[in-house]
Parts: sequence; C-alpha cells; structure tokens
Amino acid sequence: MSVLIKPLITEKMTMLTDKRKQYGFVCLRTASKDEIKSEIEKVYGVEVDWINTIVTTPKRKKNRRTGQTTGRTNIYKKAICKLKEGHEIDFYENI
Repeated sequence: MSVLIKPLITEKMTMLTDKRKQYGFVCLRTASKDEIKSEIEKVYGVEVDWINTIVTTPKRKKNRRTGQTTGRTNIYKKAICKLKEGHEIDFYENI
C-alpha cells in the first residue's frame, strides 16, 4: 500500500510551487517523514531536500438556516516537500 494518497493541487500550493519549488501531498496519517520521502523519490524519480508534515484539524459543518452542527470535515495529513536544486515534478504531464 502506498503512503501517498494524492498530490495536493490547490491555489495556495500552486503559488508555493511557482515561487519556492515546494510540492504538497496528502498522505496516510500513520506515515513518517522518512517513509514519505522515500515514496516521493521512488514514484517521481526526484531527490527531496526536506519535508514538513501537518495533520489538519476537523472543521464543523453547520446548516445555514437552522445553525445546527451537522458534521465535520475529515482529518488528514499533508506533507510539503522541497526538492533539491534541478529537480521538478510535473503533475500535468499525462493530461
């Protein structure tokens, strides 16, 4: 089973990729930084300089009309990695 679930492609991550060459991924919550780093290097064929991980907190979902809480968002782990100089990942190459 892969540690990486999917690449994180949002407006904020696209800005980080353009300015700082940082890439984001959604990972398993039990994955360590070493596991994430080796998986990125194996799948994309690049060298990773460093990795930061963040576990997101759930946000409550409310009904606008009644104001009652109806649920919450999922908890997931994000990994933001910086690649070494000269390496790049293109998520759109197969489209």
